[in-house]
Amino acid sequence: MTEPSSRIAEVFVKTAREQRLALMPFVMAGDPDLQSTADVLLSLQSHGADVVELGIPYSDPLADGPVIQAAAQRALEQSTTPTKVLEMLRGLREQLTMPVVLFTYSNPLLNRGPERFFSEAAAAGVSGLVVPDLPLEEAERLSPLAAQHGLDLVLLVAPTTPEPRMERIAASSRGFTYLVSVTGVTGERSILQERVGQLVTSLKRCEAGPVAVGFGISGPEQVRQVRAWGADGAIVGSALVKRIAAAQPGCAAAEAGEFCRELRAAAG
Repeated sequence: MTEPSSRIAEVFVKTAREQRLALMPFVMAGDPDLQSTADVLLSLQSHGADVVELGIPYSDPLADGPVIQAAAQRALEQSTTPTKVLEMLRGLREQLTMPVVLFTYSNPLLNRGPERFFSEAAAAGVSGLVVPDLPLEEAERLSPLAAQHGLDLVLLVAPTTPEPRMERIAASSRGFTYLVSVTGVTGERSILQERVGQLVTSLKRCEAGPVAVGFGISGPEQVRQVRAWGADGAIVGSALVKRIAAAQPGCAAAEAGEFCRELRAAAG
């Protein structure tokens, strides 16, 4: 469940009070380079993003579709590492006021050591973590340790998750519960399945705290649909990553900001 003192939880309290959806764009750190990522983060913040999900590039991104895999590969070719990503975030601490949720995989987390990873992430101003391949049992063990460092460990619910397990995930997830809208990897979808609305309702019955829908949201129309289903947040990844990749040199931040403005209008 969400901790009242969490920076992420405070965002959802604010957006609920203002009767709007929390807009949560995803960006791959280091694509095309870390300076561009820093500029994109500030542009997203100034154009209405409430929380940003920042991917740490990894060589075997099992949950990611082709757009985000390609972005991760480009970032790795720029020698982007977790250490460099955290250094970039530390440099933005005075300017970046929206919560940052790191998206990473188990191997980088466990290889570095959870205690060290959480400590360094917190020192860089990170508010939460999403680790899609972390087993629930391991997440339940690590979540209190992350919380000691002021970090929310956000857990995922898939369309195939049985209801008893959904309840267990909802009870352990902090900050919000990440509802995956599709069975499979990340990527744009032209429509979202109606079943997602039922899953939002099921999670609300589990007293899951805020529910944010991700995977497959490609534009304003899907954001409006997620809002109509009663979700609390919308995570937009591949569509934004694609725009950043297609931007002219030096124009990534402006392109990201314009897309964010369009999504903000749909989110309320």
